[in-house]
Amino acid sequence: MAGAVDPGRWHARLQGLIAEYEIPGASLAFLHEGEVHEFAAGVLNAGTRVEVTTDSLFQIGSVTKVWTATQIMMLVERGELTLDTPVAEVLPEFRVADPEVTKTVTIRHLLTHTSGIDGDLFLDTGRGDDCVEKYVQACADLAQNHPLGVTQSYCNSGFIVAGRVVERLTGKVWDAALREQIIEPLGLTHTWTLPEDVLRFRAAMGHMDGRPAPAWSLMRSCGPAGLICARPADVVAFARAHLGTGLLADPRAMWEPQVDVPNPYAIGKQWGIGWILNEWEGRLIVSHGGNTIGQAAMLWMVPDSETVVCLLANGGHTAAFQQALATELFDELLGLAVPPVLGPPAEPFETDVERYAGVYERAGTRMTLTVRDGGLSLLAEATGALAGLQPDLAFDLVPVDDTTFVGRPEGEPQWLSAVFYELADGSPYVHLGVRATPKIA
Repeated sequence: MAGAVDPGRWHARLQGLIAEYEIPGASLAFLHEGEVHEFAAGVLNAGTRVEVTTDSLFQIGSVTKVWTATQIMMLVERGELTLDTPVAEVLPEFRVADPEVTKTVTIRHLLTHTSGIDGDLFLDTGRGDDCVEKYVQACADLAQNHPLGVTQSYCNSGFIVAGRVVERLTGKVWDAALREQIIEPLGLTHTWTLPEDVLRFRAAMGHMDGRPAPAWSLMRSCGPAGLICARPADVVAFARAHLGTGLLADPRAMWEPQVDVPNPYAIGKQWGIGWILNEWEGRLIVSHGGNTIGQAAMLWMVPDSETVVCLLANGGHTAAFQQALATELFDELLGLAVPPVLGPPAEPFETDVERYAGVYERAGTRMTLTVRDGGLSLLAEATGALAGLQPDLAFDLVPVDDTTFVGRPEGEPQWLSAVFYELADGSPYVHLGVRATPKIA
């Protein structure tokens, strides 16, 4: 039953769960009934064995996107632009490969992952204050993953462009604008974006296969899409500001559903402005996750109870860890059941898998689907800048219904879901890992 928080129990549970899911270290903070509770367990780096403390900084990855979306919304509320302002109106130099998209893509498209711009361009444009500006120049060659506005596909590139919009309208580099707009007004002492600032604190190292990752961080140009480092309590304070008017006059405008996610089984059913939207037992859940090089973050809000939870980890089976902790914690705090992850059906489901065989490709990833022994097998290969930092994934797909499949890479405790679908013009796609990938062969 829902009830009071037992700190000793949660300290022990965090330790137990990191052992179960092979997590080197994790930190948890949650706001419940007006009080913030903080817990830490494990080590920041398996090489140095430095312990995680509640004020240790982890990379929050793509949770950063909600901060960038909030920066844009603050500028919208000041009347400096609208969500439907074309990007080119603010950034006349902006270009992508499709000239029509160059002219018509809007701020709303960027913040809802509906631009169709190939989203996984990871490009090192240096450590200078012009790195985001240089990144936007490099977007001139980016092709369309799907036509503008017709579906949802996760787009890191779009958020970096949004960060450049912030720079243009504030006259400050993104990191400085973030400090001025959000970090300092909220009094956040443990939230930073640059490694030379993070170095002043205990900081987590990402891990892959149980060992420290080959690189600590993504390139600085990725800042507006995923380079905030913070302790969980600071992330909770940021989310708490969205429950009132701490940053925005109308933060709930960011929770208005903008687009349905074609695969609703992964992280949520819809996207708002920056936020992911879901329902658990009929209650609105507002969330965002993030993954960097061997680190994983998750932020959940249950607005009707003003409950906020942030969980940060530095390797291991993070998706299963997040699911297990959330299931237990939300039940204890609110008597709220977290939906289980979609797995194989109780009775085998027969469907024609031949139609889904082929090659699916977008920037950063090539997926080859082949039919073996009457079933569908997937090989996902990272391409481009992250090819050496992400292992190939290979696993069999099990049909749940005619368009929905689940699969589990070897050694992973948690199932992944894939949904095959067609756009209005009949183009075939697979939606996996919150991204739409077109069939090319």
